[in-house]
Amino acid sequence: MKKRVMVAMSGGVDSSAAACILKEQGCDCTGVTMKLFSNDDIGLDGDCTCCSAKDAEDARAVASRLGMPHFVFNLSERFGEHVIRRFADFYLSGRTPNPCIDCNRFVKFEHLLAKAIASGHDCIATGHYARAGRDRSGRYCLRKAADHTKDQSYVLYSLTQEALSRTLFPLGELKKTDVRDMARARGFRNAAKAESQDICFVPDGDYAGFIERLTGIPNEPGDFLDSGGKVIGRHGGHVRYTIGQRRGLGMGFSRRMFVCGKNPAENTVTLGSESELYSKVLYADEINLISVDAIAGPSRVTARTRYRQREADATVEQVGDDIIRVEFDEPQRSVSPGQAVVLYEGDAVFGGGTIRETSA
Repeated sequence: MKKRVMVAMSGGVDSSAAACILKEQGCDCTGVTMKLFSNDDIGLDGDCTCCSAKDAEDARAVASRLGMPHFVFNLSERFGEHVIRRFADFYLSGRTPNPCIDCNRFVKFEHLLAKAIASGHDCIATGHYARAGRDRSGRYCLRKAADHTKDQSYVLYSLTQEALSRTLFPLGELKKTDVRDMARARGFRNAAKAESQDICFVPDGDYAGFIERLTGIPNEPGDFLDSGGKVIGRHGGHVRYTIGQRRGLGMGFSRRMFVCGKNPAENTVTLGSESELYSKVLYADEINLISVDAIAGPSRVTARTRYRQREADATVEQVGDDIIRVEFDEPQRSVSPGQAVVLYEGDAVFGGGTIRETSA
């Protein structure tokens, strides 16, 4: 019996190639494009860089060429609640969110998967560069893509055993150049389509302006403090700054200064030297463990606290039902609450969580 697969198709070349591979393997595929928001939702005029009518049309054209049905699912309400609103709430509380992870967790691999199963599909597939399978114990695992320069396992760490058992990543063994060559050879109109670089619902990069429009909460000016708590200047609202930021502070200092901390309750931003950016210990919650059900004792791993960051050696302990403590062998720069820490054993994702606090 043919495997029935619901393929998430964004209109880009990666998801189109994923659909093509599955069709050529003999799968019974249905293409789905998720409409995650409209321009009215994010306060923009004109056509947006993502979720546009053109994206849906590009996906539909590829699906038609492959002889598979294509549908558009309106998931804007769920995306607005679990991704856009969470993004704003995190920034307002002084944290730095990662909406791509939240989209994967709450929309693609939770809601879309549920819709796929309910409609009689065996699994879903995406154009992510990662690999899923089983380890020696039979447990489902998530591994880095063969092409480590395109690996997206960091933004997929929240996948559960159920999600991994029903998800295909057809591009996991391929390089991006192979994917574009495949698309060109099959005449896909999006073969040379550029990759999206910005957060999809903030295409102009003005996070502070977006949050102000969304919430109606103005970005009030406040005080810059030094590490001793002394006022050393004025800023344009704490939402405008992220940990580790050096440029765009809006004023000059006699030495290089970096954002080292934020206090949203007092609307203060603490500046300091680069040496003050380093943390050796972090605590994370909202954890998801892939390699194990629970961490029985201190475990050696490598860890990233940024998407493209080089992994660092560390020890992880589970110190609560939903809390892990990660201690790095060497202090790490600009570890930011709200971002994800993702743990690895070799090329396999051990698990991860949302950073809640750090210490030197």
